[in-house]
Amino acid sequence: MLSYIPLLVGLALFGVLLLPLVSDRAEIVFDGVGQALLGSTLSTEPRRRNQRPKLEAAHVPRSHRSFAAQTVLYSIVAAVATGIASLTVIWQLLAFLAGLAGDIALLSTLEGVGVFEFDVRLAITFVGSLLVTVAVGVAANWLRWFVLDQRAYSRGSQIDASLPRTVAFMYALSRSGMAFTQVLRTLAENRGVYGEAAVEVDATVKQMDLFGVDLQTAIEDMGDRTPSENMGELSENLGSVLGSGRSLSAYLHSQYERYKEEAEAQQEQYLELLSTFAEAYVTVLVAGPLFVITTLAVIGLVLQDTLALMRVITYVGIPLATFGFIVYVDSVTEDAETQQAADHDEELVDAGSIQQPPAVADGGVVDRWTSQRERLAMYDRLDRWLTWLTQPLELVLRRPRITFGLTVPVGLLWTGFTIGDFELTPFAVLEAVVPPLAEATIVALGVYALAYELRKRQTRDIEQAVPDFLDRFASVNDAGMSIVESFRRVKDSDLGALTPELRRAWRDVQWGSDVATALKRMDRRIGSPLVTRAVTLSTNAMETSDDIAPVLEIAADEARSAQLLNRQRQQVMLTYLVVIYVAFLVFLGIMAALMISFIPAIEDVMAQTAERAAGAGPAPGGGIGLVGSGEDINIAGYETVFFHATLVQAICSGLVAGQLGQGSVNDGVKHATVMLLVTYVVFTFL
Repeated sequence: MLSYIPLLVGLALFGVLLLPLVSDRAEIVFDGVGQALLGSTLSTEPRRRNQRPKLEAAHVPRSHRSFAAQTVLYSIVAAVATGIASLTVIWQLLAFLAGLAGDIALLSTLEGVGVFEFDVRLAITFVGSLLVTVAVGVAANWLRWFVLDQRAYSRGSQIDASLPRTVAFMYALSRSGMAFTQVLRTLAENRGVYGEAAVEVDATVKQMDLFGVDLQTAIEDMGDRTPSENMGELSENLGSVLGSGRSLSAYLHSQYERYKEEAEAQQEQYLELLSTFAEAYVTVLVAGPLFVITTLAVIGLVLQDTLALMRVITYVGIPLATFGFIVYVDSVTEDAETQQAADHDEELVDAGSIQQPPAVADGGVVDRWTSQRERLAMYDRLDRWLTWLTQPLELVLRRPRITFGLTVPVGLLWTGFTIGDFELTPFAVLEAVVPPLAEATIVALGVYALAYELRKRQTRDIEQAVPDFLDRFASVNDAGMSIVESFRRVKDSDLGALTPELRRAWRDVQWGSDVATALKRMDRRIGSPLVTRAVTLSTNAMETSDDIAPVLEIAADEARSAQLLNRQRQQVMLTYLVVIYVAFLVFLGIMAALMISFIPAIEDVMAQTAERAAGAGPAPGGGIGLVGSGEDINIAGYETVFFHATLVQAICSGLVAGQLGQGSVNDGVKHATVMLLVTYVVFTFL
């Protein structure tokens, strides 16, 4: 019992190490202790020159002294905790090996020379623990800086992904006549739309506003700071253009055309990478587990029990490997589609429609709309409940995850009522719970997939009409009409699914809102990144001039290019989507064949063997499988593993198919539902 004390102490130290993740006060304490003990030693000028660019590239919100000291302190605590815990692990491992010394020749030799004696075991334990401590300390320190490099690399990839539309945004606004400093500020305010490129620009804007740095110097500093080579090149060229006095709009136009031409080449590389990932997934995580499970099943039913190993692969190996694959693909193939950071529940307020109460002589104000404001405040408090009552379907389509609030409790109740009797052992519980739970999962995922696909189809229909709307809006505005009159003319055009939203936005204008605010509200209702970029570009141009036709044309061109690239991706990845389906069906077919043909054949052979053994006496060397009794083999356990492995593979293959085919795990829910349903039907009627 005493040998487990070091393990408990090590785990307690690991708990202390995790405190900064959940407590700001613990973070402050660690930071203070680290800087007090190690700050002056670690934060030397050479180290700052070498390591501070990494912190800036990763946008770490702390000084080099703080980060370096904290890194070493974390490494020391992790090393000490691991070293103390390893005392128990090494001691117990040596005890286990000592127990096997009589069966293994090498261990017997070690026992003969006294390796497993108490004094020697104690020395080996302490030396091993010391080596583990040093190794973990060095590895932890290296790992934290490595993670920092990966964060910088990830930011660079995200900047590269969002840079083309960022350049389009800057070019469009500069062409509308907006000053470049205001263009940068507007871009920084739309970080949720334009992603990490806008975040990088935001740092430049803060450098100018807070520290008084001039525009050209701030742009050049951004080029030195950014982890993206493309952003660095753009910043360097921008600095040269600003210094030479050349036309900034002309330069941004050339960069805009350049990124348009490069988009197709990047798309081809992206599709090739996705194709590689699809082939790797089918080979490693579908065919690989299929081969291993089939081999283990044959060995387990013929020679030696392998049920425990098959369970580990089914319940742990396949899910963890698939999760790691999804995370890796998501990090490598960073999608350029950025989501809105604004809260869609927040009501946009038309600033132009709010009238300040008139002042009176005594300095007070007269508010004639007090009663109306109180009513509106009451309505806002009841708005969510009114939406549930009056527009439940629209709310569900806007947020498909709400369906889980109903389907999950119902599914759990269904599972509880239909589970039946079972033994209180882990695998017996799994065997009883999984069938009704699979039924509930199929329903829950199916309802979510239905709501998600309906919402996605609505959004896609609207997105298809966006370029035409922008082109028509631009042509009418270019003819000399005002923005309001141009919008009125375009709203009744035949633009498919977008027309009802435009008419609703026009009613907003008729009730006193300006066009920009009405478009922003329309964007919030639609919830599409493509619409968001078009609306953001258009509304910011409206703040500069009534002549927004050039900006609208750029927005239409950018939206059309994005749709073209998305269609190309779907067409190419359709082949690999079919490959993943075929691979899963092969997995399902082999699992079913094992249950239908192989296991009954093994049972027949074991029965015949048992009959011959009963007549001739026990066979020498009896064990399990064909040379033993059928009672030694858990046939039902193997059949359960086959069923569960196929269910797990159905969910994993479906999610991966959606991620590779449509770019999101949410798109894979419908594939997972179909595969689960096919699996359940096949195994139910076997």
